[in-house]
Amino acid sequence: MNIEQARASDAHEIASVLQEAAQWLSDGGRALWSGAEIGHGRVLRDASSGLFHVAREGGQLAGVMKFELEDPVFWPEIAPGTSAFVHKLAVRRAWAKKGVSTELLTFASARARALGRPYLRLDCVADRPGLRNLYEHFGFALHSIIQKGAVSFARYELQTTQ
Repeated sequence: MNIEQARASDAHEIASVLQEAAQWLSDGGRALWSGAEIGHGRVLRDASSGLFHVAREGGQLAGVMKFELEDPVFWPEIAPGTSAFVHKLAVRRAWAKKGVSTELLTFASARARALGRPYLRLDCVADRPGLRNLYEHFGFALHSIIQKGAVSFARYELQTTQ
């Protein structure tokens, strides 16, 4: 699996992966991202800013994630320079259960460590046991549960330095 920083030219394909994941979640009664969050314009802006990374195998895009160095919305109390954050982790359905999420998280952890960030943090809707299980099996520890509007979010952290 090859993981690299996405280019602006990848935006359409990244948006497609995110929309496929969102549709799959919605079909299962677990709607997640709004169209504005994963639309081409927003993805193009984020990809152009170097925030997205893509996982490819044999030229096929298998998964995507946003890797950020701050998150004032979900982690406002975190001191600058201490953490990196993963958002919008999504895998094409054809690649589900083939280790793509683990590869992306491994990459994110190594990148955070290389940047001198002692923690990798992420959040997810708290009522997603499958997703939470994935993060916990990877080694993330539950930091806290927070409320944003009517939704509870589980916040996780992984120490990147020993």
